Amino acid sequence: MSQTIKPAAIRKSFTVRASREKAFEIFTKGLDKWWPRTHSIGDSPLKKAVLEPGVGGRWFGRLEDGREQMWGDVLVWDPPGHLVIAWRISHEWGFDPNLLTEVDVTFTETGAGETHIDFEHRNLERFGDSEAAVRTRAGMDSGWTLILESFKAVVGG
Repeated sequence: MSQTIKPAAIRKSFTVRASREKAFEIFTKGLDKWWPRTHSIGDSPLKKAVLEPGVGGRWFGRLEDGREQMWGDVLVWDPPGHLVIAWRISHEWGFDPNLLTEVDVTFTETGAGETHIDFEHRNLERFGDSEAAVRTRAGMDSGWTLILESFKAVVGG
């Protein structure tokens, strides 16, 4: 008898001191300014984090050895309000072009030069039900907290 894995997602909401245009631009075009160098895949250190604009744009790390390590691709590009990126990194921390989990980010201007951001990394149940997959899902919440704290520090949290 197979076990059904409940849908799994990580959700974060926070406000930054920036217009939604600025917040969107820093989140996308400025990704390399805030993405932690410690959060990459591959056997060479991360040199640059890249998110290409537009639907179909690539999301990847340029490694110090010159290679590009794919992370995913852009599914929804609706500046400055909405972005959905395919996260195609498996629970074993390798690129899997057949895996689709989604990072969905909504930018809502609240007035007084502030923007509320709703972040969701969903479909994590697609990692499977192995012990390693369960451990990875459990650790991803703190990973996203660290990553988004870095973004807030750059944009004005």
